[in-house]
Amino acid sequence: MVFTSPLKSNSIKIMLLGSGELGKEVAIEAQRLGLEVVAVDRYENAPAHLVAHRQYTIDMKNREQLLEVIEREKPNYILPEIEAINIDALLEAEQRGFHVIPNAKAVHLTMNRKNIRKFASEDLGLPTSRYFFVKSLEELRKASQEIGFPVVIKPVMSSSGHGQSIAKSEADLEKSWEIAKEARGDSSELIVEEFINFDYEITLLTIRNGKETTFCEPIGHIQKDGDYIFSWQPMEMSDIAKERAKEIAKRITDGLGGRGIFGVELFVKGDEVYFSEVSPRPHDTGMVTMITQSQSEFALHIRAVLGLPTDFVFYGPGVSGAFKTSQESFSPTIEVPEELFSKNSLFRVFGKPEAHKGRRMGVVLIFDEVEKGLEQAKKLVSSIR
Repeated sequence: MVFTSPLKSNSIKIMLLGSGELGKEVAIEAQRLGLEVVAVDRYENAPAHLVAHRQYTIDMKNREQLLEVIEREKPNYILPEIEAINIDALLEAEQRGFHVIPNAKAVHLTMNRKNIRKFASEDLGLPTSRYFFVKSLEELRKASQEIGFPVVIKPVMSSSGHGQSIAKSEADLEKSWEIAKEARGDSSELIVEEFINFDYEITLLTIRNGKETTFCEPIGHIQKDGDYIFSWQPMEMSDIAKERAKEIAKRITDGLGGRGIFGVELFVKGDEVYFSEVSPRPHDTGMVTMITQSQSEFALHIRAVLGLPTDFVFYGPGVSGAFKTSQESFSPTIEVPEELFSKNSLFRVFGKPEAHKGRRMGVVLIFDEVEKGLEQAKKLVSSIR
């Protein structure tokens, strides 16, 4: 465990548990309001480490190490930014009087697909796909036959699409079982879901500041192997579907409670809307808000945590495109073409200390009509080295 010297301050102090690219933007927005930022992650020189007042490198799944850092810093607000955190430490911290965002129960429910799916469908009665939970290959075969192919198979705990696959027939199940072991989290149990032949999927960023619930324009996205590649805002959808999406998002976030921004993922087929997942923190597809809104999802998250108004101006349509490296390097460099620096586009480098094949290292942001922006984003992302 690596410590840095504590700094005495009268500022409101936030602690980021997870210091990746999303945490980095949260840290920047917090500092713009004069907050003191402590960034914690499992590896040194994580993106948010580079911009925080203090940094810690610990085993995020170790209860004692996590509680030691919390007690050492005594933050006003603890902001979990990843799923791979020891939940017992958060529950204990909350019992000791620390303010976990949005709350420890919500983090516990959402970090595990079994917990949140049962909460959404059984407790709240939200529309979802059919699903089963399985712990063996034999149970996987039985559940898939019961649902009918194709089926979506995911570990109950993972992030960024790791371990996720689609089985189109029984012949694919053994491969899907092996893929699930690649999860960043718990792959001892899987969720097997009905494949909804949806028209599109959206992220509806939902903001709770303790007084009201507000929404950003719906975000459309393209995923590969469960991980975001491109996103755009707004996603065109019928008024009926949009209102149903807001209703579902409000019900799930009201059920979870607390303050902050939530990324509610939904499937849409015509005017029908189905709940998929929810993250109680900024969402990777929401990086597009850095160019489409007067207040990005990261700024809105900090405002909501502090109980401040969450009004903002939507400037207009835009697109984001994730740059994933093809190299393996302990000293990565990124070659960015000059045409990316235009009047309507920009590039954000995350500053990760190591590059691994397929790792997200930066994001292209384009302010333009969605169709044109997507075409431009695809071209620009492919030109980055």
